[in-house]
Amino acid sequence: MKTVESRIVVAASPADVWETLVDFESYPAWNPFIVSASGTPAVGERLAIRIRPPEGREMGFKPRVTAAVPGERLEWLGHLGVRGLFDGRHEFRLEPLADGRTKLVHRETFSGVLVGLLLNERAIRNGFRAMNAALKQRAEATGSESFQRPDAGVAA
Repeated sequence: MKTVESRIVVAASPADVWETLVDFESYPAWNPFIVSASGTPAVGERLAIRIRPPEGREMGFKPRVTAAVPGERLEWLGHLGVRGLFDGRHEFRLEPLADGRTKLVHRETFSGVLVGLLLNERAIRNGFRAMNAALKQRAEATGSESFQRPDAGVAA
């Protein structure tokens, strides 16, 4: 197994970050990594996802939602071909901070016999960072709460 993770602090409430995250129709307008997404973010539902990693090729897959807790967590499990070859558990965790901001933890855990051959960890991490920054900008611009702190976001 291999896990890729990135974190960022967003000057918006978990509810506002969640609304940005699950507004799949708007992804093409702002998301540089997950360039399209459709479906219902509910446990058991299938999504249609297209990713475009910065140093990789665009690809699509149809993962199944395994967790969907508004304002807290969205997770899905996808497979490249047959289960067990190259699987990815993608997770967005929203952690409320005392000052009303949100820490977004964006991670994917890869497993399967082809992970060592196919995983471009650097491209995935760079894609996560680009998406996180874009999500931060969108959630802060459209959120119901307004923050004026210049140090509101910290990328990891």
